[in-house]
Amino acid sequence: MAVAYLNGIGTSVPRNDVHDAFVCFADSLLDDPRRARLFRRMAERSGISHRYSVLAPAKDPGGAAVDDGGFYTRGAFPSSATRMALYERTALPLALGAVASLKRTNDLGAITHLIVTSCTGFYAPGLDMQLAAALGLRPNVERTMVGFMGCYAAFNALKLARHIVRSESESRVLLINLELCTLHLQETQDLERVLSFLVFADGCAASLVSAEPEGLALDHFHAALVPESEGLITWRIGDLGFDMHLSGQVPSALAEGLTAAAPMILNGVGPEEMGLWAVHPGGRSVLDAVGGALALPAAALDISRGVLRDFGNMSSATILFVLERMMRSVAPGQRGCAMAFGPGLMAETMLFRTV
Repeated sequence: MAVAYLNGIGTSVPRNDVHDAFVCFADSLLDDPRRARLFRRMAERSGISHRYSVLAPAKDPGGAAVDDGGFYTRGAFPSSATRMALYERTALPLALGAVASLKRTNDLGAITHLIVTSCTGFYAPGLDMQLAAALGLRPNVERTMVGFMGCYAAFNALKLARHIVRSESESRVLLINLELCTLHLQETQDLERVLSFLVFADGCAASLVSAEPEGLALDHFHAALVPESEGLITWRIGDLGFDMHLSGQVPSALAEGLTAAAPMILNGVGPEEMGLWAVHPGGRSVLDAVGGALALPAAALDISRGVLRDFGNMSSATILFVLERMMRSVAPGQRGCAMAFGPGLMAETMLFRTV
């Protein structure tokens, strides 16, 4: 049976750095002084310096509009339909930027399968068909949409690609992970929801999976469900965008679940035998929890922390940003573990080798 390889990754973010503007807006929502102080302390400790959005920040961060175009105006935030219309206008250019960054344009004519993941926007005919047309993919390219699975969806897409290549070794699978998280900002006094505004951002990753022995060998996948945790992360479609609930209990529940599931995740190998760790930077406390649960050296999560610092959490695209940095800097012959987390509470994990 053929081995599937992640041959390369391209990434793209919008041009607008909105981290400071969004922190200022989130801070202004909280009337309770105690909650406001807690928020500011968490903002200082977030480990994030930059986040990017398809929306440009307002020139006056204290004014009525959060962004330069007035998409978010205090007291008159847009409906879900309006947000989806903006998603439809802005998704394709960002995806094309990631494909261009992949630098495998000579492979496009040979693409047999296209997999698109997103949990932040939907329309039909969708991004998959727009990409196929814009990239000149063959008319009979097989398309799959992976929707609304959250931050770990990249692993579901990689598993699909691996199954395809292992069953049809001539296949070449293009994966697109695109998220426009900043289209779901809310006006709320709920501190946990406001704290989520510290983390999420827009971004896209494009990846190529084939049987060509280049990049990362995709060796083993495991999904670990944390018992009795289904309410800790939720993502529901509301009238004014998608409503995120991200409980402060997530890091501790995740640490407990990873400790119990580690033998299955690592397929019998000890954490100390893994030279590489690509962990989804859901937030600073999430990375701290993973490092503590698996007793990782302090430097093991440096790449994940670097992506968090430079881009924030771009949901399903983020783990590919981590793997892309890793592929640029590591030598062949190393073993690694990648993981991401989302609604469930679920940890999707992958063992890989550099080749």
